[in-house]
Amino acid sequence: MAAAAASLAHLEHRVSGIHALCRTGLDTDTLRADFLRRLRTIVPVDAAFFATVDPLTLLFTSAVAEEPLGSVTPLFLENEFGQPDVNKFAVLAESADPVSSLDQATDWDRASSARYRDVMAPLGLGDELRAALMVGNRCWGVLCLHREDLPGGFSAEEVRLVRRLAPHLAEGLRRAVTAGAIGAPPPFAAADTPPPGILVLDDSLALVSMTEEAEQWLSDIPGHTWPASGELPVTLHAAAARLILAEREDDLMSLPPSAVRLRGHSGRWLSVHASRLQGPTGPLIGIVIQAVPPTELSSILLSAHGLTNAQQRVAALVLRGHSTREIVADLHISANTVQEHITGIFDKFGVRSRRELVAALLAGGAPPA
Repeated sequence: MAAAAASLAHLEHRVSGIHALCRTGLDTDTLRADFLRRLRTIVPVDAAFFATVDPLTLLFTSAVAEEPLGSVTPLFLENEFGQPDVNKFAVLAESADPVSSLDQATDWDRASSARYRDVMAPLGLGDELRAALMVGNRCWGVLCLHREDLPGGFSAEEVRLVRRLAPHLAEGLRRAVTAGAIGAPPPFAAADTPPPGILVLDDSLALVSMTEEAEQWLSDIPGHTWPASGELPVTLHAAAARLILAEREDDLMSLPPSAVRLRGHSGRWLSVHASRLQGPTGPLIGIVIQAVPPTELSSILLSAHGLTNAQQRVAALVLRGHSTREIVADLHISANTVQEHITGIFDKFGVRSRRELVAALLAGGAPPA
């Protein structure tokens, strides 16, 4: 009995340490590395995939795949965006429970999953534990933990443990995305924003050509080293894969757009958009990378700073220049309620006036408190 109590106390101490880690304001790379290192002290993991996502489209903005997962990125994207399967990240993000294992989802029949048959089993991997990292109704990242292909997978207790940790990791990501503390600046100054860059891919997602401006933009995308790695960022592959999936669907409007917004090394916000091109030798995919106008970022920035839905509605009207009286009329709430919401908004942005709030958003968002 005493040994069991000591073991439980030790576990809770480790869990508390991970909770604290997620509140320290780390950048995404450091948070990922430290989180996985501490998680492995309480949950055995043989390989992990970790990605930040655009909460508006759920497309990956950066991703790290531990070996042997890195070699199968195209197969993984094909499964995630082009095939029916269990525990899709987009489905988990909309579920009441955003954490699930492959064994649980398939009723312990892994072979019924195309992802297991085509991607994981050939690598010697078996059960996987997936989590959509949610803050409220917004997803800021995804986590996938893998085990060696043995009969026993993740236990119910381990699933519950990751379920406890996931919201704290999500909150850490939310803070990191807004703060923009990602890494070293790119070789060009933030004031020297390049014109839009264009890349052309074939349907196998292989690079055909790119402009000089695209080379500059690629250096600002976190999570990879271009051109040293020889691989394009997973962000571009995800946008292209979403485009290909949209073309396979009868109802194209049912799918989110094949575009993603992310914060670069420089702190500026980037937009990556995929569209179909018709070339003389067959269809191609065009990728445009460009700066996102600050006016288009208000939704993601308001969410990133932890504003409630009511505060977001008030803030949106403040950004349009509405007075308190106009907000009262538009939202049918009292002037006191409007002022309470505005005070809460100012506190979360660390500003003291409407003018400072607008300035913070135009600058891409101040770090959250």
